[in-house]
Amino acid sequence: MRAQKAATAEQLAQAKRNFEVGTATITDTHEAQARYDLIAAQEIAALNDLESKRRALQLIIGREPGELATLRPDVKLNPPNPNDMQAWVELAEKQGYPVQIAEAAAEVAALEAKRNRAAHLPTLDFVATHGQLGQNATTESQVGRDSTTTVIGLQFAMPLYQGGGLTSRDRESAALSLKSKEDLDNARRNAALAARQNFLLVINGIAVVQALEQALISSQSALDSNKLGYEVGVRINIDVLNAQQQLFLTRRDLAVARYGLIMANLRLKAAAGALREEDLERVNAVLVP
Repeated sequence: MRAQKAATAEQLAQAKRNFEVGTATITDTHEAQARYDLIAAQEIAALNDLESKRRALQLIIGREPGELATLRPDVKLNPPNPNDMQAWVELAEKQGYPVQIAEAAAEVAALEAKRNRAAHLPTLDFVATHGQLGQNATTESQVGRDSTTTVIGLQFAMPLYQGGGLTSRDRESAALSLKSKEDLDNARRNAALAARQNFLLVINGIAVVQALEQALISSQSALDSNKLGYEVGVRINIDVLNAQQQLFLTRRDLAVARYGLIMANLRLKAAAGALREEDLERVNAVLVP
């Protein structure tokens, strides 16, 4: 936005100079001034949005964020490995983080249901007690005595009826176990959907980035041609301003596409449970302060 503002300011100054020497009309100056004012207003909105996002980042990291690094202009982003959607879907259904959590919850619920079903069964426990009692001499007994007691045995218990409590807990645990299985199936479906969506975002993002890189070259050539045509009098000021705007919009779209591609790649690996610290290190390697 600042680069576009600076370029428009330069074009405005040139239009004023040309008007002063009589080689351009006042219309060129007004068009350049209107475009400059519009970009200035957009810059204010962009700065406000940037400040809001910096405060949100500060809330996450717990400190004032410094100068943020940007992507290298020559960065090359590769397709996912393996370049097969079904492979990522199967991986997500098997080891995605939400799937692993749901599997653990389903296992716990199944064990809890099994424990409650076993509450109806009789139990046989081995019990043993050992105790020692010491008694001092009293007025009635002139001699103190010590006694040691040891009891070893088997204890049999048969639950007969507890007001329906056992049956109710059994039904509740069975229902919770069934729910956990449904949650596991839902987690697998969501993981598969996330893998498919992010895989397509990565594949399509690579194509978009390549197209925008070519569009950037074309936009720069169009701007250079319009500037040359304006100098020799075959183009008017609005043509140059439009070419400038197109160039900077293409730069912005390219940057957004590159960042979106990186995030989609990370989300794809996260959906498949394959996101590692090394993946973040590779992203940091393509950033420059």
